[in-house]
Amino acid sequence: MLHVEPVLLTALRVCTFDQTRPLTNATGFFFERDGRLFLVTSRHVMIDEPGKHFPDRLEIELHLDPNHLARSTGFSIPLYRDGRSVWRQGMDAAGEIDVAVIEIERSALPTTACFRAFSPENLLGPDDLVEVGSSLLVAGFPLGFHDTLHHMPVARHAAIASSFGLRFQGQGYFLTDGRTHRGTSGAPVLLRAAGRQARRPDLPWLLLGVHSARLDVGTRDLVLDEALGLNCAWYADILMVLTEH
Repeated sequence: MLHVEPVLLTALRVCTFDQTRPLTNATGFFFERDGRLFLVTSRHVMIDEPGKHFPDRLEIELHLDPNHLARSTGFSIPLYRDGRSVWRQGMDAAGEIDVAVIEIERSALPTTACFRAFSPENLLGPDDLVEVGSSLLVAGFPLGFHDTLHHMPVARHAAIASSFGLRFQGQGYFLTDGRTHRGTSGAPVLLRAAGRQARRPDLPWLLLGVHSARLDVGTRDLVLDEALGLNCAWYADILMVLTEH
């Protein structure tokens, strides 16, 4: 296999469709638990009522040959079965959580599909500490931009901008400071694991959150004031709830 950082094989380009009509671009990633495989992305990628976004299927791009990364294929995922949505989404006391998962039948994937999946070992442990200002990596497809030859995401740097572990303004997310764009929704927000935190030597990253959207203030003067450059990332421990049997 070509030498490619495993973290770059975790992020998937997600395209939404209304039948054959393309709608939007986003980012997703695989999460595996007890032998089951899930696609994770933002809930608003699946459905966004205020934005009148109602796709009926997703399409992800999969590598087919670890030695020839230019070979890829699209894999279609229906969002409804018998008129009912097939994704799982979460709620808490503050309302809806902008994270959704769809279980993927491994047998339906191409036999040579090449990707990496996060697991519960990549989630934060009870003794792991994350400090404000810690350097983060966000791997995704901003505005759909990526290595179109090798079908690879791009990685952007960010930093933790609020007290990690606290629900910012009572919501189930924390803040990151970094440049993001449309198309990054659903991207994994990652912290390099070290020491006892590195429970997976093959993928030494902690999955801290799922990038959702940029955060702005309604009082900002669009002429005089720059955008805040802050973003919402939903805590990744919600995946342990969404992937339960």
